[in-house]
Amino acid sequence: MEMEIRGKNITFSREENSLDRFVFSFCSILEKCFVEHVIVSGYVAIVFGRSRHTEDVDILFLDCGKEGFARLFLELGKEGFECLNEKDAATAYLEYIKKGSALRFAAVGTFIPNIEFKLSKSLADRESLRGKNMLLLNGKKLFISPFELQIAYKLFLGSDKDIEDAVYLYELFKEHVLLGKIREYASDLKVKDALLSRLVGT
Repeated sequence: MEMEIRGKNITFSREENSLDRFVFSFCSILEKCFVEHVIVSGYVAIVFGRSRHTEDVDILFLDCGKEGFARLFLELGKEGFECLNEKDAATAYLEYIKKGSALRFAAVGTFIPNIEFKLSKSLADRESLRGKNMLLLNGKKLFISPFELQIAYKLFLGSDKDIEDAVYLYELFKEHVLLGKIREYASDLKVKDALLSRLVGT
């Protein structure tokens, strides 16, 4: 895996898999519809080579309004995606998105993998969008959560899988992340000191 990191721009190449292609396809539609977004959680570790299975990919987005969402919903349908929660765009927006619930999108006729599509709500969500990294994988663009926040949030979640994701990302990018920033996010999220110690050995 060849990688180059310059600030918030990351470029690398590796063999793509079906999950990568699924994510590329969905995110390219978000770009086409001018929907600001960022990938968070498990896929951020997986895309950089962490070997584990996932059934969903978490994406946060900024509210694009009822009409903008309707255009996105229509475009996703044209490109072979369907919403697993609700077939009507207006209902999906008003009864799910605006009420803080996630929508799930998958390729037509399938359930796994799927995109868990969530409106940005919390301070951490907004920070993920504001500080996002741009990743070019084999020349294809994705936006991913800042590593410091991603690592801290994975520790906050606290399952074995999440802690392993956090450790993997820290070990891979420790020359490029700010430990103080990780500690700051961890404090905001009330991550237990014992979990942070498992990450950095302090």
